[in-house]
Formats: sequence, structure tokens, C-alpha cells
Amino acid sequence: MNSSSNFNAKDAIPAPIAGTHRVDYPSTIAFPPPLQPSDRIALTAPSSGLRADLHPLAHRMRDYLTELGYEPMIGESMWTNYKCVSLPRAERAAELERYLLDEEVKAIIPPWGGEFLMELLPLLDWDRIRQLPPKWILGFSDISTLTFAYTLQTGYGSAHGPSGIDIAESKDKTTSRWHDLLTAAAGQPIEQQSSAKYQSKADYTKAGFNLDAPTRWEWLGHEEQPDAELHMSGRLIGGCMDVLAALVGTPWAPVNDFIQHYGAKDGMIWYLESCEMNAGAIYRHLWQMQQAGWFQHTRAVLIGRPAGYEPLQEFELLDALHMVFDELRIPVVYGVDIGHIPPQVTLINGAKAELTVIDGHGTIVQTLN
Repeated sequence: MNSSSNFNAKDAIPAPIAGTHRVDYPSTIAFPPPLQPSDRIALTAPSSGLRADLHPLAHRMRDYLTELGYEPMIGESMWTNYKCVSLPRAERAAELERYLLDEEVKAIIPPWGGEFLMELLPLLDWDRIRQLPPKWILGFSDISTLTFAYTLQTGYGSAHGPSGIDIAESKDKTTSRWHDLLTAAAGQPIEQQSSAKYQSKADYTKAGFNLDAPTRWEWLGHEEQPDAELHMSGRLIGGCMDVLAALVGTPWAPVNDFIQHYGAKDGMIWYLESCEMNAGAIYRHLWQMQQAGWFQHTRAVLIGRPAGYEPLQEFELLDALHMVFDELRIPVVYGVDIGHIPPQVTLINGAKAELTVIDGHGTIVQTLN
């Protein structure tokens, strides 16, 4: 059935919705049911939308999902973008909430990220969202603001993976695994491998990704034991550091409660990517997360290839990782296929994962239980 938003987008911005108290988590993570043919998928832009010259990208998203057998529906937020956002925050929140509360909608896939999705979180009725079955949300960059909060606010799984535009434009075997994860049955293990090559420079004259540089997943200290193998397991959680750090200390990211509930037994594997941050900014964000207790019960950390990156004088990315994680004695794998430098694996927040890294090659096996 269709459920209307709890506020009128044309009215003044409402006060934050009640229901940001301690979350009563289910005993185990609840994952959305696997997507089925004819399922309805909402295409909406809760962060940045598409200018008029980019509207063909929305049509390609729709056409590709139709080819896969789904019923895509396109929200009004997809068609505009001004001052970094698709629509005013109340209108974006109303459209997003409408899809979150519509039980006929089985998945939400935005076109890409943006800048200010965090301003929608106080406007959503989380109490009502928790009362409904989980549904898939897929994306990365600023969309991880939503997927991260959705999992932490509900105990429901969500997917950090390619954007809607990426899945329509790029069919490489790493990127395309998003579909295997979102159609996986409960308890079915899904194995993903590190890519053979990644895109070191974008070539916009060619369709899809320009995969030109060899991929290697490395871990801190591996140079001292070149023949060693890394094997770790835990529940996945993470997203884009640029936006997740803004949630530290807010009601929308009860990370410590979530970790105590699910991580004390199974352990956690954090995955983090970045965009437009230098080594110093990455260090500050990781330090803030560490000081907030986010890395309790953590068994491993995965760091994606940083986009728009540069060192801060002589201070490099590896210095930042050593500064935070050496003292915690947490293994850190870097150069992972996550985030803004494609391709990327799809990681399910809350899923049990087994991680293996051998001689620069990585394997992640996820199980939705």
C-alpha cells in the first residue's frame, strides 16, 4: 500500500521527528528480501539530482532496470539540481519517506551521491520506518549517509555499492555483482574477488570505466611478512568518511549501541572510502571516529582507493592509517575496491563477512544472516 509522508513538503521545515531514542534492535540483522522480477524500484535523488543535459542518464537507469525485469519509478527529485541538491530538503525528505513507507517499493536506488543528505535524517519518521519490513537501498558517496543511518536506526541491512548511473553505464564483472547481492537468498554465501584493474584516469570519451591500472589489496605491515596471509571475519559496517564523520555524536548514528548489540559476539569489519580529502583530513576523520569509540570490537578495517587525494606535506595516507590503527592493533587493508575510483565491490551493512588477502589479491564472502 502507499503511505503518504507525515508532513507537507510545501510547508515550513518541521521540527525533528520524535523517535531518536535508543534503538530496540532485532536479535539478528534483518535483511530485505531478495529482489524478484516485476519488483518496483524507486529512482530518487535524496542528495544531488540531474541537470537537464544529464536527463538521458536517468532514462538509461530506467531502461536498464526494465531490462532486468523490474518496474522502475522515477521521482521528481531526479530531474533537477541547484546549489548541490536536487530539491529543497523538505521536498527531498517527503519523496524519500514516501518510498521508504511504500510497501510496494522493494528497493531505492539514487543516481549518485552529492553533499547534504544529512539534513534529511531529522525529517524522516524513523519510528514508522522501523515498523515496516526492510527494503534495499543501494549507493555510495553521500548515499552512504542514508545507508549507514538506515542500518543503525533499524537493524536492517543496506548496500554500499555502485550508484544507479554506474550500474546502467558499466557492466564490468566487479561492478555488476551488486545484483547478485540484492537477489541473494538468506544464508546464501556470495563471494567477490578484488578487481584485476582499476580506473586510474577517467576517459569520458568511452562508455563505461577505463580500467587501466593493476589492483592490489595490501595491508599495513605486510612488507615485513611478504609471504603472510590475512584471514578475518566480522559484520560489515561503513561508508564514505567525508560524510560519516559529520554524524559522529548525532542521534542518527548510534554506532556504539549497534556495535555492542551485534559486534560483541561476531566482531566488526569497517569499510571506509574517501573523496576530496588529503592525508591530514583523513587522519582527523579517523581520529574522530576512534575517539568516539566506533572501532570497538573491530577485527579489520578496509580502506578504499582515495579519490581527489594528495599528501599533506610529507604526511601520507599510510601515516594516517598507522597513527590510528597501530595502537589499536587492528589489521588495515588498503587499496580496496570501494568508493569513488572504480570499480567497486558491493558490501552489505550488517552482513557477516569473511575476508582473505593473499599476495595482493582479496576475497570477500558475505552471508546475509
